[in-house]
Amino acid sequence: MYYKVVYYLFIAYILLGRSCTCKKIPAIIVFGDSSVDAGNNNYISTILKSNFEPYGCDFDGRKPTGRFSNGKLPTDFISQALGIKSLIPAYLDPKCNITDFATGVSFASAGTGYDNATSDLFSVIPLWKELEYYKEFQRDLRSYLGHEKANQVLSEAIYIISVGTNDFLEKYSVLSKWTSEYSVENYEQYLLSIAENFIAKLYKLGARKIAVAGLPPMGCLPLERTKNFMFGSGCVEEQNNLVKDFNEKLKASVAMLKHNLVGIKLVLSDTYDILWNIIHNPDSFGFADVRKACCGTGLFEIGYMCDKLNIFTCWDPNNHVFWDALHTTEKTNRIVADDLIKNYLSEFL
Repeated sequence: MYYKVVYYLFIAYILLGRSCTCKKIPAIIVFGDSSVDAGNNNYISTILKSNFEPYGCDFDGRKPTGRFSNGKLPTDFISQALGIKSLIPAYLDPKCNITDFATGVSFASAGTGYDNATSDLFSVIPLWKELEYYKEFQRDLRSYLGHEKANQVLSEAIYIISVGTNDFLEKYSVLSKWTSEYSVENYEQYLLSIAENFIAKLYKLGARKIAVAGLPPMGCLPLERTKNFMFGSGCVEEQNNLVKDFNEKLKASVAMLKHNLVGIKLVLSDTYDILWNIIHNPDSFGFADVRKACCGTGLFEIGYMCDKLNIFTCWDPNNHVFWDALHTTEKTNRIVADDLIKNYLSEFL
């Protein structure tokens, strides 16, 4: 308990200090998948939704928002810590408009990937469409703020890209057609080329502060542990090795883009290490269960399988690293956000 208190006091000290001495970030602009989807999937025709209980049970009024967690996402905590606003809205939310989006917006869609074919699996918003929504947002922002002010906001905003996990968990691993046509190395290079192209397009559109997230330790997700029951339900080492290899190659792509794109501030925000530390040292972070998620049995439930009538759902999500079989709890999201600000996003402050 002592170390936990010291940890949070240390984070608070850093954030308060920065808020006093650093230039204010005007907005957080988000692209990606369910790790950062603030509810866009609520408004499209897909089975990948989370706008029902028990999702959102730790929001005020137990409000399910479409976030795949019991509460806030890391991007919400980042926005809050930087003094922008407490929640980043979903771009497709009809209750919001450009006055809400001007200081932060999420174009992310649960189930999407770098690969367009990944998004096709569950009819979610592909990454290219997220970029088209962003262009639409730019036009609205310039009408709202004027060209000069809008361009200033767009260049000084922090852009967060969190995507890629679904390409391996859904597309590559599940569809045998792709595993036979592509080697892992070839598929990694295919995804990296898409990532590089996407970042270059954002840069051309005026983005200058971009954080691209590496993949998390996928082999330690409850769903993957469940599949590994024949070997004691431990973390799947093969998957984690794949993740580490991809993250190293993504790091090289980031270095190349930083060299080629004049004036860009680009970081690889690594969530692997902080999640690995949480999973392997849960007591240090105040967690009791890292193997099973809170929702349902904690073994395989995601989305509609996390029904409010499921009698196995835990009473206290704060004891769990994972909320459902693929997604982390609000408590974990807060710790991850703190780590990202301290170790990666500080370059933008």
